[in-house]
Amino acid sequence: MGTTKTEHFTNKQNQIAALAKALGHPARVAIIEYLLKVNACICGDIVNELPLAQPTVSQHLKELKNAGMIKGNIEGNAICYCIDEKMIDKLLNYFTNISTKLTKQKNNCC
Repeated sequence: MGTTKTEHFTNKQNQIAALAKALGHPARVAIIEYLLKVNACICGDIVNELPLAQPTVSQHLKELKNAGMIKGNIEGNAICYCIDEKMIDKLLNYFTNISTKLTKQKNNCC
């Protein structure tokens, strides 16, 4: 298996790629949407919302947390998760920048 050679790219490029990868599974998108709906929750609540086993949900939560999309705080025996607004802002800024540049260029591609 080849290496990803992430060292050849900027920190921003690597971070955006990690965020995009984290959102690259429908279960993770569903988790983000659920967290938006309830504003914070306990892991068990997420398991009840998805048609997935608890270990699978935990793995998806881990991927989202590793990418910085969500934060988790330990509260007693459970972990309470919420969306990390800073990372969402980074994604928004990235796509807004692309949209702005395309609008200015009036891209006539293909």
